[in-house]
Amino acid sequence: MKSNELLLDAFGRIRETVEAVLEGLDDGSLGWRPAGTGNSIAWLTWHLARVEDAQVADAAGLEQVWISQDFVGRFGLPLSRTDTGYGHSTDQVDAVQAPAELLMEYYGAVHRQTIDFVQTLGGEDLDRVVDTRWDPPVTLGVRLVSTIADCLQHAGQAAYAKGLNQGQR
Repeated sequence: MKSNELLLDAFGRIRETVEAVLEGLDDGSLGWRPAGTGNSIAWLTWHLARVEDAQVADAAGLEQVWISQDFVGRFGLPLSRTDTGYGHSTDQVDAVQAPAELLMEYYGAVHRQTIDFVQTLGGEDLDRVVDTRWDPPVTLGVRLVSTIADCLQHAGQAAYAKGLNQGQR
C-alpha cells in the first residue's frame, strides 16, 4: 500500500463517521449539548470540518473551502472568517447552528479538496516541512496524521453525543 492510499483511507473514515452521525438528525438534536455544557453535534461537525479545511489547505497551498466556496457566508455565523473553533466559549459553541444538510455539504466539499490533494502525493512529499514554528519543524506527513487524529476524535465525540441524545428520548 502506498502512503497516500493509507491517508486516503483514513480521511475516508472521517467522512463515513460524519455521514453516519448527521443522518436523521433534526436541528434540535444537532444543537443539543451533553450535560448542557458539552459541545453540540453541530459545533463538533463544523469544527472538525474547519480543522481539516484550514490544516490541509495551508499545507497544500490552497484557499480554504470555507472561503473559496463561500460557506462562511452560507453559514452566517457571528465569528471571524478564519475562526476554526479553537478556544471557543460556551456562547460561541451555542452560536454554531446549522442544518445537517449544510454541515454535510461543507464537510463534503472539504473532503473532496483533501482527497484531490492527497491523491497527488508521493512518499517523498510527506517529508516536506510545512510549519517551522515548532521544534522539530512539522512535516506534511505529521500535519496530515495530526489532522486525521483530531478530526476522528471529534467525529467520535459527535457520535457519542448522538447516542447520548437518542438515549434521552
